[in-house]
Parts: sequence; C-alpha cells; structure tokens
Amino acid sequence: MIIEEIDLRSDTVTLPKPQMIEAIANATLGDDIMGEDITVNELERKAATLLGMEDAMLVLSGTMANQIAIMGFSTRGQEIILGNESHIYNLEGAAMSAVAQVQARPIQVQDGYFDLELVESAISTGDIQRAKTALISLENTYNLNLGQIVSLENMKKIQDIAKLYNLPVYLDGARIFNASVELGIEPSEFCKYVDAAQFCLTKGLGCPLGSVLVGTKEFIDKAKINRQRLGGGMRQAGIIAAPGIYALENMIDRLKEDNDRAKRLAEKLSTIEGLFINMKDVQTNIISVDIRHCEMDAEQLISFLKEKRIKVKQIGRKKIRMIVHYLITDDEVNYVVSSFKELLENKG
Repeated sequence: MIIEEIDLRSDTVTLPKPQMIEAIANATLGDDIMGEDITVNELERKAATLLGMEDAMLVLSGTMANQIAIMGFSTRGQEIILGNESHIYNLEGAAMSAVAQVQARPIQVQDGYFDLELVESAISTGDIQRAKTALISLENTYNLNLGQIVSLENMKKIQDIAKLYNLPVYLDGARIFNASVELGIEPSEFCKYVDAAQFCLTKGLGCPLGSVLVGTKEFIDKAKINRQRLGGGMRQAGIIAAPGIYALENMIDRLKEDNDRAKRLAEKLSTIEGLFINMKDVQTNIISVDIRHCEMDAEQLISFLKEKRIKVKQIGRKKIRMIVHYLITDDEVNYVVSSFKELLENKG
C-alpha cells in the first residue's frame, strides 16, 4: 500500500468530494442578502426540516453561528452558562467578551454529563453586583478532544431547569450528526430540548465552508441582522450552499463509518504498551491518546509520525488527538497502528 498522507488532525482537513465541486459549478445563484439565492434558500429549508426547527440561516463558520446566537439571546453585560471544555469558551478568541460583550460562567462537565445541580446553582437572576444569566449553552458532541455524546435525558432535564428561570437553551451542534448516527436517532431529537442550534458543514460532512444556524423564525430574523453586523452577509452564497445540500443528502448516514473506524483504531492503539486510551471516551470519531508512560513527549511523537506521513494534533505535553473522517480507510488505520508499534518498539 502506498501512503501519501494520513491527516488525523481534524475532520476539517477534508477536501470536497467531486460531487460537491460539480454542485458548486451547477448551482443557481442570487443575492443572499436580498433572499434571492435559490440554492441557499434550499439548504436552509433542508436544514430547518432536518433539525425540526422553523427557520435556518447559512453563515461562514461555527464560531460565527455561535456568536450570533449569543448576541440574539443576550444583551451586553449578561452571563452565559456553558461547559468548561466547550468550543465557545476555549477556542473562539474570547468573542463572548470581545464581540457579544457577555461573560462566561463555565461549569465542570463530567463524561459528557452536565450536572443538574451545577447548572442550576450557576444561574443568577442578577443584582447590582452580579451579572444576570441570559443563556444556557450546551455542546453535542461535547469537548472537541473527546467527542462525547450528551444524552437526550440530560438535555431534557436542563431544559426543564431553564424553563423554571425563563432562560433559553442553545446547542453548539458542530458534530451533532456524529451523535445522532451513533444513537440511531434523528438529529431533530436533540433540538427538541433547545431554542436554537448550529451545525458545521465543514467537519464530518466534508464541505469546504460554512455552518448553519437554526431556530424560530423570529430568532433567525434577528440573527440575520447580527450576521450583517459581523460582516457575514453574503451575495451569491449558493457556492457555499450547494455542497452543503449534497452533504445533507449523502454524508450524514455514513458518519457511522467514521465513528466505528475511530473505535477500531482506538482499540488497536490501546493494546500498545506506553499508550493509554480511555475507551469510554471514544464515543464518536475522536480519539485522545495519553502517552504519559512513554519516554518521549507529544512533540517528539508528532515528529516521528510526520516521517511516516501521519499527522496528528498535540493537545498537551503528553497528549495527542486524532479525528477520523471520510478520507480515512481501514488500510490507513492499520498503517497508523503499525507505525505506533514501530515507534514504541524502537524508542520505547
């Protein structure tokens, strides 16, 4: 087998399939700000239906979708409750404070479970000294270094708490489809327990660009104003929407292959002396590998793997992450395993 390159750093590294390029070339285009891009309108209808929401809006990225949602649910100086390992809190350039002008109230999330007591105790009704809670923000799958599934039961109970305090609930569902196919349920099941959600077209779905924000029509109408304020208003955006339509029709069910392949890779790697993988954490397509029992650190490991044409991501001095996507084959999984064995046998 000839190995050109195996890129496991993220599922965002994929290139669009030929069918996506063809869809872009054949897309009917119009001015999206004026609501006249037929292809964008079709994508948004499909997305809203798929997630069981009234309306949807195409945006440039998941980060933009998340910040627009926060802006829609809050006002300056309020507070957002969210998981301490969530993307919004850790990897969006402090946009909550810099753009939406709200502060975070992070809580510990254990094994993808939002502790109900922690959630409720974090809620503030606000006073002259304390910021008022505006929103509870969830993530599914949770933690981009683990990809844990937040259960429907957990989400429902959080919604029940939110209703007691008249608070909206938002879902950063960047990889929501990895969760839905793993549980064998429709993605709309997750959205029954939130007021709005977003999903990324660029991750497991393999598109070159874009995310979709869904919610009520009133919410999306407001979101369009905030998108414009952020410079996210687009013209002939059908070139983004066209591969998205293909993805929603053809790329969701196959995500189970990525999840299963990730589990096989993790199981094989976990048998190698010097590596530790908590198999309970490998719930979807993400694998976190602890090399604390190896003499080398993550940088040295990554350097060796590059020589073998394998790319992984460092997430700690002694930790790496791998994410499986549609370009990864079973033969490549076996090659990755054999490369790790070679390294640890020779350099221990």
